[in-house]
Amino acid sequence: MTAIESYDAVVIGGGPAGATAATELARSGYSVMLLDRAGRIKPCGGAIPPRLIRDFAIPQSLLVARVTSARMVSPTDRKVDMPIDGGYVGMVDRDVFDEWLRTRAATCGVTRYDGRFRHFEHQSDGTTIIHFEPKGEKGGGTLKQARARVVIGADGARSAVARQAIPGAEEMPFVFAYHEIIESPEDGVGDFDGTRCDVLYQGKLSPDFYAWVFPHGKHTSVGVGSANKGFSLRGAVATLRGDTGLDAKHTVRREGAPIPLKPLRRWDDGRNVLLVGDAAGVVAPASGEGIYYAMCCGQMGAEAAGEFLATGDARALRRARKRFMKAHGRVFWILGIMQGYWYKTDSRRERFVSICRDPDVQHLTWQAYMNKELVRAKPLAHVRIFFKDLAHMCGLVSP
Repeated sequence: MTAIESYDAVVIGGGPAGATAATELARSGYSVMLLDRAGRIKPCGGAIPPRLIRDFAIPQSLLVARVTSARMVSPTDRKVDMPIDGGYVGMVDRDVFDEWLRTRAATCGVTRYDGRFRHFEHQSDGTTIIHFEPKGEKGGGTLKQARARVVIGADGARSAVARQAIPGAEEMPFVFAYHEIIESPEDGVGDFDGTRCDVLYQGKLSPDFYAWVFPHGKHTSVGVGSANKGFSLRGAVATLRGDTGLDAKHTVRREGAPIPLKPLRRWDDGRNVLLVGDAAGVVAPASGEGIYYAMCCGQMGAEAAGEFLATGDARALRRARKRFMKAHGRVFWILGIMQGYWYKTDSRRERFVSICRDPDVQHLTWQAYMNKELVRAKPLAHVRIFFKDLAHMCGLVSP
């Protein structure tokens, strides 16, 4: 870039949310620049539900594994298996999956740049100048510039765009996640199953969240999350690998990052900046699931940004959050309550895993997860779950 190039939209961050927003805007005929730092991989279990695969036309070739059950493990090592009846959850490797999304954006006409966002400046004509540092010029390099009519911040949980544009963005609550990608053992070694996700609710592994073993075909993600800054995530993963017999397997790479667990109250600056994905805080509480919600948010963000570009009315940007919360806010609210209550102590975690034995709970949980909407077809099942849940909360039944 020898001169300032102008675009309708500049998307900062090329993860699932940013790549999706860029793709949707380009498909709508807008000129789009996508700025992303190559080689950055977010720690993630990599699970994607069938609805994501359908809604966003994800090819089966990107799936490195198909999970057909989950195993919940309690503090006393009680195991509850939750099979998926007639379906599966797809597993992806984020380095390959995210790059495929960015490549798809480029095939739709998006201009890609590899670099680091530094800051932006609003102009009197309503546009914004984005300053970024190209790859290879870290520290003292000449900053490049791009002009945009709308800026979409998709640069992760500690979004630099959010900190500059949205007051209070730095106060977003986080869970810190750390995982180690290892070579997968053979099925049966250390009770490993390449078609099963293990979720461990044990205080020794996480005082306020959970630990996991998620198969990725040739590789496996072994990780933990916690909001407790004094808790050793690396130590917990070492314990988990030792307990599960995975400590002898070769470690391919290690990754860590904060994961937000509550959407920001506002995603736009009232002018021409809009947040999507982790930058907006759209990771589901309790589960930490983020890929589907990130892509859904990116899609809705692109829709709102397109309306803004067509009308010049900055109020259109607010519609991204309104639409997202209308579609998913109730689920986030319920999951937030679950996390706040059931994850607090090992005795509550024990009861939570016990609840997961219930066939109604298993059926409705998988239906909600696979289809991304609350199941209303079985009202009596909801009633039964409510009273069973209440009994466990009050300690009226044994775990």
